Amino acid sequence: MRIFGLKACDTCRKAAKALGAELVDIRATPLDPVQIAAFHAAFGEALVNKRSTTWRELSEAERAMDPVALVTAHPAVMKRPVIEKGGALTLGWTKDVQAHYGV
Repeated sequence: MRIFGLKACDTCRKAAKALGAELVDIRATPLDPVQIAAFHAAFGEALVNKRSTTWRELSEAERAMDPVALVTAHPAVMKRPVIEKGGALTLGWTKDVQAHYGV
């Protein structure tokens, strides 16, 4: 099991601790565009966190970018955490996701 997020993100750290999983910091270890494309295929537009500080600081041209290119250029705009277990992906750390993992 791997958790993709930011080491500075409280939610990502909580998820990693609760699940005893490896936290992959997407700033320190950038995601491959193929991984981002797989995340986008799984979650669609929900992958881009349009309520984040990073999103609010983007220009209109950057906001109009392809989501895969946008997350590649600005990893912090990705909604977090993305949790990968056995090839299955979940997004966020909501009560539903926690229940899915038995937390």
